Amino acid sequence: MALLGAFLALPLMGCGAETGSQPQGASDRYVPEPPEVEVTTWVDGLQVPWDLTFLPGGGALVTERRGTIRIIRDGKLRDTPYAELAVADVGEGGLMGLALHPEFPETPYLYVMHTYRSGGDLHNRVLRLHHKGDRAVRDEVILDKLPGGHFHNGGRLAFGPDGLLYITAGEAFRRHLAQSRSSLGGKILRVGPDGAIPEDNPFPDSPIYSFGHRNPQGLVWDPRTGALLASEHGPSGEVGFGAFDEINRIEKGANYGWPKVVGAPERADFADPLVAWPDTTTPPAGMTFHQGELFVATLGSEALLRVELAVGEGSAYRVEAIARWFRAENGESRYGRLRDAVTGPDGALYVLTSNRDGRGRPREGDDRILRLTFPDFAP
Repeated sequence: MALLGAFLALPLMGCGAETGSQPQGASDRYVPEPPEVEVTTWVDGLQVPWDLTFLPGGGALVTERRGTIRIIRDGKLRDTPYAELAVADVGEGGLMGLALHPEFPETPYLYVMHTYRSGGDLHNRVLRLHHKGDRAVRDEVILDKLPGGHFHNGGRLAFGPDGLLYITAGEAFRRHLAQSRSSLGGKILRVGPDGAIPEDNPFPDSPIYSFGHRNPQGLVWDPRTGALLASEHGPSGEVGFGAFDEINRIEKGANYGWPKVVGAPERADFADPLVAWPDTTTPPAGMTFHQGELFVATLGSEALLRVELAVGEGSAYRVEAIARWFRAENGESRYGRLRDAVTGPDGALYVLTSNRDGRGRPREGDDRILRLTFPDFAP
């Protein structure tokens, strides 16, 4: 945090960004105690969990930023790690996203993204691991030398309906990288399960799928439309102001504007977000569709967002409502910082806390995986 504070104290002459409007008409509602929502602790005693993935046939895997993957069987956290990796657990870096091969377990591979140090510099890479039952072993590097740093590493992995691996890569607090197609920083990337570049990627011989991102941390496909949505952290002072966290609909080859624009300037050369918060710091992380609504875990705002998206003609979206669950308007929150939201095979919603990441206030039992159940029409 001291490094970030020193950076933000530097003069900001000439580094402003054009600000657009708030694209959504709906205002956020604070719902500290959502009615008819039952919350229990599924697993506790974790060390900064980052990603949760359920295994076919039962059980789940959860990454811890210090470099361990833990296995959960029958709702119990195993003491012996499923895998241990040498990572650079510094700042926001470390072990982050995890995704299973689309044909897992017949094709027994899983993929992780982590920060590492080489020659004094920080980088990120995507590794493939080989599943061996209750443990995994390193197999091969899929994508290497992504920009890394103390901040803005991105880190989310997800396989799309096309069977390809999507990767969120932050600009590592070097904002000029987001607009440079010679850098993989500030991008959403797409590669094959073996790391090969798909022939229909928008830029020849490049894993870049979209660009102009600051620190994207969530990926999800809308089951109704097939559209890819991504969550993204807005500025924290480096362009002279903060806020403008976003949720974007990702189109192949599109430029999302960072650091030239934030919000929705309605310019033909940039893609506007679906949701942006000009006045409320929200940094959104992992997200999922659950019971037809988009649920987004947030960090600094310490809320679980329920975003109601209506689908109109041509699969166009309209934001109907946004509710900030477990957070009061006065700033009090029930569970603190939240890193990921995942729909479980049992139909429950699972949410990871991130209160031991150096920025939160740990509660008893933190960090935890919360299990939420609620009827279809809870507000």
